[in-house]
Amino acid sequence: MKDRDIDYSDIPRLDDSFFKRPLAELPKPKKPITIRIDPEVLEWFQSKGPRYQTRINAVLKAYVQTHRKAS
Repeated sequence: MKDRDIDYSDIPRLDDSFFKRPLAELPKPKKPITIRIDPEVLEWFQSKGPRYQTRINAVLKAYVQTHRKAS
C-alpha cells in the first residue's frame, strides 16, 4: 500500500492539547541490588527459563501491592 492509497478522512485532527499530555510514561529504572535467596528458591525460578529475575521482581511486586491494600 502506498501513502496515496490511505484514506485519512476519518482520522480526527490533533490539536495542541493532544501534544501537551504524554501518551505513555516510561517505566522507572530498576535498582541493582544483592539479595540472599535460598538455593532451592533460586533454582526453581531459574528452572522456569530466562528472565527469572524479572519473575522474582513480579512476585515481590504482587506481594507489596497485596499488603499495601490490606494496610
